[in-house]
Amino acid sequence: MNDLETRQLRYFVAVAEELHFGRAAERLGMAQPPLSRAIRDLERQLDVLLLRRTTRQVTLTPAGEVLLRDARTALDAISAAGRRARHAGEPTPRLRLALKPDIDGGLLPQILDAYAEEEAALPVELVLGRFGEQAQAVRDGRADTALLLAPFDERGLDSEPLATEPFLVALAAADPLAARSSLRLADLAGRSLPDGSPADHGPASGRHRSTGARDRQTGPVGDDPLTVSAAQSASDLPQIFRLVELGSIVCFFPTSVTRRYPRPEIAYRPVSDVEPATLAVAWPQDSHSAAVAAFVRTAAKVAADTPPDTGGTTDGSRMEPASTDELSWIGQSSLGRDGGRLGAEEG
Repeated sequence: MNDLETRQLRYFVAVAEELHFGRAAERLGMAQPPLSRAIRDLERQLDVLLLRRTTRQVTLTPAGEVLLRDARTALDAISAAGRRARHAGEPTPRLRLALKPDIDGGLLPQILDAYAEEEAALPVELVLGRFGEQAQAVRDGRADTALLLAPFDERGLDSEPLATEPFLVALAAADPLAARSSLRLADLAGRSLPDGSPADHGPASGRHRSTGARDRQTGPVGDDPLTVSAAQSASDLPQIFRLVELGSIVCFFPTSVTRRYPRPEIAYRPVSDVEPATLAVAWPQDSHSAAVAAFVRTAAKVAADTPPDTGGTTDGSRMEPASTDELSWIGQSSLGRDGGRLGAEEG
Protein backbone atom coordinates (compact mmCIF):
# COMPACT_ATOMS: atom_id res chain seq x y z
CA MET A 1 0.00 0.00 0.00
CA ASN A 2 1.33 3.43 -0.95
CA ASP A 3 1.72 6.07 1.73
CA LEU A 4 -1.23 8.38 2.18
CA GLU A 5 -0.93 11.97 1.04
CA THR A 6 -1.93 15.04 3.01
CA ARG A 7 -4.39 15.95 0.27
CA GLN A 8 -6.20 12.63 0.68
CA LEU A 9 -6.49 13.11 4.43
CA ARG A 10 -7.87 16.64 4.04
CA TYR A 11 -10.46 15.45 1.55
CA PHE A 12 -11.54 12.58 3.78
CA VAL A 13 -11.71 14.72 6.94
CA ALA A 14 -13.91 17.26 5.18
CA VAL A 15 -16.37 14.58 4.02
CA ALA A 16 -16.28 12.74 7.37
CA GLU A 17 -17.00 15.92 9.32
CA GLU A 18 -19.69 17.25 7.01
CA LEU A 19 -21.21 13.82 6.21
CA HIS A 20 -22.30 15.40 2.94
CA PHE A 21 -20.26 15.42 -0.28
CA GLY A 22 -21.75 18.67 -1.55
CA ARG A 23 -20.96 20.62 1.61
CA ALA A 24 -17.51 19.05 1.83
CA ALA A 25 -16.75 20.03 -1.77
CA GLU A 26 -17.89 23.59 -1.11
CA ARG A 27 -15.73 23.70 2.02
CA LEU A 28 -12.72 22.50 0.04
CA GLY A 29 -13.38 24.88 -2.86
CA MET A 30 -13.70 22.12 -5.45
CA ALA A 31 -16.35 20.37 -7.51
CA GLN A 32 -18.15 17.36 -6.05
CA PRO A 33 -17.34 14.72 -8.75
CA PRO A 34 -13.54 14.82 -8.26
CA LEU A 35 -14.01 14.72 -4.49
CA SER A 36 -16.19 11.62 -4.78
CA ARG A 37 -13.59 9.98 -7.03
CA ALA A 38 -10.82 10.84 -4.56
CA ILE A 39 -12.67 9.18 -1.69
CA ARG A 40 -13.36 6.07 -3.78
CA ASP A 41 -9.67 5.95 -4.74
CA LEU A 42 -8.72 6.24 -1.07
CA GLU A 43 -11.00 3.34 -0.16
CA ARG A 44 -9.48 1.21 -2.94
CA GLN A 45 -5.98 2.15 -1.80
CA LEU A 46 -6.75 1.11 1.77
CA ASP A 47 -8.94 -1.81 0.67
CA VAL A 48 -11.61 -0.87 3.20
CA LEU A 49 -14.98 0.88 3.18
CA LEU A 50 -14.74 4.23 4.98
CA LEU A 51 -18.19 5.67 4.30
CA ARG A 52 -21.65 4.18 3.89
CA ARG A 53 -23.54 6.09 1.21
CA THR A 54 -27.26 6.03 0.59
CA THR A 55 -29.47 8.38 -1.36
CA ARG A 56 -30.39 10.07 1.93
CA GLN A 57 -27.26 10.15 4.06
CA VAL A 58 -23.56 9.49 4.47
CA THR A 59 -22.28 7.76 7.62
CA LEU A 60 -18.89 6.63 8.84
CA THR A 61 -17.96 2.96 9.08
CA PRO A 62 -15.85 1.77 12.04
CA ALA A 63 -12.80 2.01 9.77
CA GLY A 64 -13.82 5.53 8.80
CA GLU A 65 -14.11 6.58 12.45
CA VAL A 66 -10.58 5.33 13.11
CA LEU A 67 -9.19 7.13 10.06
CA LEU A 68 -10.98 10.35 10.98
CA ARG A 69 -9.42 10.37 14.43
CA ASP A 70 -5.93 9.60 13.17
CA ALA A 71 -6.20 11.90 10.14
CA ARG A 72 -7.11 14.85 12.34
CA THR A 73 -4.10 14.12 14.53
CA ALA A 74 -1.82 13.82 11.50
CA LEU A 75 -3.05 17.04 9.89
CA ASP A 76 -2.68 18.90 13.17
CA ALA A 77 0.89 17.59 13.51
CA ILE A 78 1.78 18.68 9.98
CA SER A 79 0.37 22.16 10.53
CA ALA A 80 2.08 22.43 13.91
CA ALA A 81 5.46 21.32 12.56
CA GLY A 82 5.57 24.10 10.00
CA ARG A 83 4.30 26.81 12.32
CA ARG A 84 6.54 25.87 15.24
CA ALA A 85 9.60 25.72 12.98
CA ARG A 86 8.84 29.22 11.69
CA HIS A 87 8.19 30.49 15.21
CA ALA A 88 11.48 28.98 16.44
CA GLY A 89 13.34 30.84 13.69
CA GLU A 90 11.99 34.26 14.64
CA PRO A 91 14.58 36.83 15.82
CA THR A 92 12.55 37.45 18.99
CA PRO A 93 10.89 34.27 20.31
CA ARG A 94 7.45 34.71 21.86
CA LEU A 95 5.05 32.66 23.93
CA ARG A 96 1.71 32.46 22.15
CA LEU A 97 -1.21 32.18 24.55
CA ALA A 98 -4.64 31.20 23.20
CA LEU A 99 -7.74 32.32 25.06
CA LYS A 100 -11.28 33.56 24.64
CA PRO A 101 -11.52 37.21 25.70
CA ASP A 102 -12.82 37.48 29.28
CA ILE A 103 -12.54 33.72 29.89
CA ASP A 104 -9.63 33.86 32.31
CA GLY A 105 -11.37 33.84 35.68
CA GLY A 106 -10.04 37.38 36.18
CA LEU A 107 -6.54 35.88 36.59
CA LEU A 108 -4.82 36.91 33.35
CA PRO A 109 -3.26 40.21 34.51
CA GLN A 110 -1.79 38.58 37.62
CA ILE A 111 -0.53 35.59 35.63
CA LEU A 112 1.19 37.79 33.03
CA ASP A 113 2.79 39.98 35.70
CA ALA A 114 4.12 36.99 37.63
CA TYR A 115 5.25 35.18 34.48
CA ALA A 116 7.32 38.20 33.38
CA GLU A 117 9.46 37.67 36.49
CA GLU A 118 10.34 34.08 35.53
CA GLU A 119 13.84 33.46 34.21
CA ALA A 120 12.53 31.42 31.27
CA ALA A 121 9.77 33.91 30.40
CA LEU A 122 9.27 35.13 26.83
CA PRO A 123 7.20 38.07 25.57
CA VAL A 124 3.56 36.93 25.48
CA GLU A 125 1.38 37.26 22.39
CA LEU A 126 -2.34 36.70 22.85
CA VAL A 127 -4.10 34.51 20.28
CA LEU A 128 -7.74 35.48 20.67
CA GLY A 129 -10.61 33.37 19.38
CA ARG A 130 -14.10 32.07 19.97
CA PHE A 131 -15.29 29.45 22.44
CA GLY A 132 -13.82 26.04 21.65
CA GLU A 133 -10.97 27.24 19.40
CA GLN A 134 -8.20 27.33 22.00
CA ALA A 135 -7.37 23.62 22.18
CA GLN A 136 -7.17 23.40 18.39
CA ALA A 137 -4.90 26.46 18.28
CA VAL A 138 -2.42 24.65 20.55
CA ARG A 139 -2.67 21.41 18.56
CA ASP A 140 -2.01 23.02 15.18
CA GLY A 141 0.82 25.25 16.38
CA ARG A 142 -0.88 28.64 16.36
CA ALA A 143 -0.42 28.79 20.14
CA ASP A 144 2.04 27.31 22.62
CA THR A 145 -0.37 27.15 25.55
CA ALA A 146 -3.96 28.09 26.32
CA LEU A 147 -6.31 29.21 29.05
CA LEU A 148 -9.68 27.57 28.40
CA LEU A 149 -12.78 26.11 29.97
CA ALA A 150 -13.11 22.37 30.54
CA PRO A 151 -14.35 20.12 29.11
CA PHE A 152 -12.50 20.42 25.82
CA ASP A 153 -10.99 18.12 23.22
CA GLU A 154 -7.80 16.94 24.94
CA ARG A 155 -6.28 15.07 21.97
CA GLY A 156 -2.52 15.62 22.02
CA LEU A 157 -2.67 17.94 25.02
CA ASP A 158 -1.77 17.92 28.69
CA SER A 159 -3.72 20.18 31.02
CA GLU A 160 -4.19 21.19 34.64
CA PRO A 161 -7.21 22.78 36.34
CA LEU A 162 -6.61 26.23 37.76
CA ALA A 163 -9.90 27.33 39.33
CA THR A 164 -13.61 26.62 39.34
CA GLU A 165 -16.55 28.99 39.51
CA PRO A 166 -20.30 28.62 38.97
CA PHE A 167 -21.98 29.11 35.64
CA LEU A 168 -24.88 31.58 35.62
CA VAL A 169 -27.48 31.67 32.90
CA ALA A 170 -28.19 35.05 31.30
CA LEU A 171 -31.90 35.69 30.69
CA ALA A 172 -33.90 38.66 29.55
CA ALA A 173 -34.94 40.59 32.65
CA ALA A 174 -38.53 40.33 31.40
CA ASP A 175 -38.33 36.53 31.11
CA PRO A 176 -40.68 34.86 33.65
CA LEU A 177 -37.78 32.68 34.77
CA ALA A 178 -35.92 35.80 35.89
CA ALA A 179 -38.38 36.10 38.78
CA ARG A 180 -36.90 32.95 40.33
CA SER A 181 -33.79 33.02 42.49
CA SER A 182 -32.50 29.69 41.15
CA LEU A 183 -33.23 27.44 38.19
CA ARG A 184 -32.71 23.90 36.95
CA LEU A 185 -31.76 22.86 33.42
CA ALA A 186 -35.25 21.50 32.79
CA ASP A 187 -36.60 25.03 33.31
CA LEU A 188 -34.69 26.11 30.18
CA ALA A 189 -36.44 23.63 27.86
CA GLY A 190 -37.41 25.27 24.60
CA ARG A 191 -34.75 27.95 24.85
CA SER A 192 -31.60 28.05 22.74
CA LEU A 193 -27.97 29.01 23.23
CA PRO A 194 -26.22 31.40 20.80
CA ASP A 195 -25.11 28.54 18.53
CA GLY A 196 -28.63 27.08 18.37
CA SER A 197 -28.04 24.16 20.72
CA PRO A 198 -30.70 23.43 23.37
CA ALA A 199 -30.17 25.40 26.56
CA ASP A 200 -31.50 22.56 28.73
CA HIS A 201 -28.49 20.44 27.65
CA GLY A 202 -26.21 22.79 29.58
CA PRO A 203 -23.31 25.06 28.67
CA ALA A 204 -21.06 22.28 27.34
CA SER A 205 -23.45 21.71 24.41
CA GLY A 206 -22.69 25.20 23.17
CA ARG A 207 -18.91 24.86 23.52
CA HIS A 208 -18.36 21.27 22.55
CA ARG A 209 -20.09 20.63 19.28
CA SER A 210 -18.54 18.22 16.81
CA THR A 211 -15.76 19.71 14.73
CA GLY A 212 -16.97 20.85 11.37
CA ALA A 213 -16.41 23.46 8.73
CA ARG A 214 -16.43 26.27 11.27
CA ASP A 215 -13.90 24.56 13.51
CA ARG A 216 -11.29 23.39 11.04
CA GLN A 217 -9.63 25.26 8.19
CA THR A 218 -8.89 22.99 5.25
CA GLY A 219 -7.19 25.54 3.04
CA PRO A 220 -4.10 27.64 3.74
CA VAL A 221 -4.17 29.29 7.12
CA GLY A 222 -2.14 32.36 7.97
CA ASP A 223 0.14 32.37 11.00
CA ASP A 224 -0.94 35.76 12.33
CA PRO A 225 -3.07 35.46 15.46
CA LEU A 226 -6.50 36.97 15.42
CA THR A 227 -6.49 40.68 16.09
CA VAL A 228 -8.63 42.00 18.91
CA SER A 229 -11.12 43.45 16.43
CA ALA A 230 -11.35 40.18 14.50
CA ALA A 231 -11.93 38.18 17.67
CA GLN A 232 -14.67 40.56 18.76
CA SER A 233 -16.30 40.27 15.36
CA ALA A 234 -16.25 36.47 15.58
CA SER A 235 -17.43 36.34 19.18
CA ASP A 236 -19.63 39.46 19.12
CA LEU A 237 -20.41 39.54 22.82
CA PRO A 238 -22.43 42.78 22.53
CA GLN A 239 -24.67 41.10 19.94
CA ILE A 240 -25.11 38.08 22.23
CA PHE A 241 -26.12 40.39 25.05
CA ARG A 242 -28.58 42.18 22.77
CA LEU A 243 -30.18 38.89 21.70
CA VAL A 244 -30.46 37.85 25.35
CA GLU A 245 -32.10 41.18 26.19
CA LEU A 246 -34.64 40.60 23.42
CA GLY A 247 -35.43 37.11 24.72
CA SER A 248 -34.18 35.45 21.53
CA ILE A 249 -31.57 33.30 23.30
CA VAL A 250 -30.14 32.54 26.71
CA CYS A 251 -26.44 32.09 27.44
CA PHE A 252 -24.27 30.57 30.16
CA PHE A 253 -21.39 32.64 31.52
CA PRO A 254 -18.84 31.98 34.27
CA THR A 255 -19.54 34.16 37.28
CA SER A 256 -16.42 36.26 36.67
CA VAL A 257 -17.81 37.32 33.28
CA THR A 258 -21.18 38.33 34.74
CA ARG A 259 -19.39 40.58 37.21
CA ARG A 260 -17.68 42.39 34.34
CA TYR A 261 -20.88 42.91 32.37
CA PRO A 262 -23.80 43.88 34.61
CA ARG A 263 -26.71 44.96 32.40
CA PRO A 264 -30.12 46.19 33.58
CA GLU A 265 -31.98 44.29 30.86
CA ILE A 266 -30.32 40.97 31.71
CA ALA A 267 -30.85 38.75 34.76
CA TYR A 268 -28.11 36.31 35.75
CA ARG A 269 -29.40 33.27 37.63
CA PRO A 270 -27.68 30.17 39.07
CA VAL A 271 -28.68 26.78 37.65
CA SER A 272 -28.44 24.20 40.41
CA ASP A 273 -27.75 21.12 38.28
CA VAL A 274 -25.04 22.64 36.05
CA GLU A 275 -21.46 21.64 36.73
CA PRO A 276 -19.21 24.60 37.59
CA ALA A 277 -16.92 26.20 35.04
CA THR A 278 -13.35 24.92 35.35
CA LEU A 279 -10.59 27.14 34.02
CA ALA A 280 -7.60 25.10 32.87
CA VAL A 281 -4.20 25.66 31.30
CA ALA A 282 -3.29 23.35 28.40
CA TRP A 283 -0.12 22.69 26.42
CA PRO A 284 1.17 20.10 23.88
CA GLN A 285 1.91 16.68 25.34
CA ASP A 286 5.30 16.64 23.66
CA SER A 287 6.32 20.16 24.70
CA HIS A 288 9.95 20.58 25.78
CA SER A 289 9.69 24.33 26.17
CA ALA A 290 11.06 25.92 29.34
CA ALA A 291 8.94 29.00 28.59
CA VAL A 292 5.76 26.92 28.48
CA ALA A 293 6.71 25.07 31.67
CA ALA A 294 7.30 28.39 33.42
CA PHE A 295 3.92 29.70 32.27
CA VAL A 296 2.09 26.59 33.49
CA ARG A 297 3.77 26.76 36.90
CA THR A 298 3.06 30.48 37.17
CA ALA A 299 -0.61 30.12 36.22
CA ALA A 300 -1.04 27.35 38.80
CA LYS A 301 0.64 29.36 41.55
CA VAL A 302 -1.34 32.52 40.83
CA ALA A 303 -4.61 30.58 40.84
CA ALA A 304 -3.71 28.83 44.10
CA ASP A 305 -2.69 32.12 45.75
CA THR A 306 -5.74 34.11 44.60
CA PRO A 307 -8.39 34.36 47.35
CA PRO A 308 -11.99 33.53 46.43
CA ASP A 309 -13.92 36.56 45.19
CA THR A 310 -17.62 37.04 45.85
CA GLY A 311 -17.76 40.63 44.68
CA GLY A 312 -20.74 41.60 42.60
CA THR A 313 -22.68 38.33 42.76
CA THR A 314 -26.16 37.95 44.15
CA ASP A 315 -26.02 34.25 44.96
CA GLY A 316 -22.83 34.06 47.00
CA SER A 317 -21.04 32.24 44.18
CA ARG A 318 -17.29 32.48 44.06
CA MET A 319 -14.24 31.26 42.21
CA GLU A 320 -12.30 28.53 44.03
CA PRO A 321 -8.65 27.69 43.24
CA ALA A 322 -7.89 24.13 42.28
CA SER A 323 -6.38 21.95 44.97
CA THR A 324 -2.79 22.88 45.72
CA ASP A 325 -2.08 19.16 46.10
CA GLU A 326 -3.14 18.64 42.48
CA LEU A 327 -0.88 21.45 41.30
CA SER A 328 2.19 21.00 43.50
CA TRP A 329 3.98 18.74 41.00
CA ILE A 330 4.27 21.60 38.51
CA GLY A 331 6.53 23.62 40.77
CA GLN A 332 8.60 20.66 41.96
CA SER A 333 9.93 19.25 38.72
CA SER A 334 10.11 19.80 34.99
CA LEU A 335 8.72 16.27 34.60
CA GLY A 336 4.96 15.87 34.14
CA ARG A 337 3.17 13.26 36.24
CA ASP A 338 3.17 10.91 33.23
CA GLY A 339 6.93 11.27 32.77
CA GLY A 340 6.65 13.65 29.84
CA ARG A 341 9.47 16.20 29.58
CA LEU A 342 7.97 19.64 30.02
CA GLY A 343 10.61 22.34 30.20
CA ALA A 344 13.59 20.22 29.16
CA GLU A 345 14.64 22.67 26.46
CA GLU A 346 14.62 26.40 25.95
CA GLY A 347 12.18 28.14 23.55
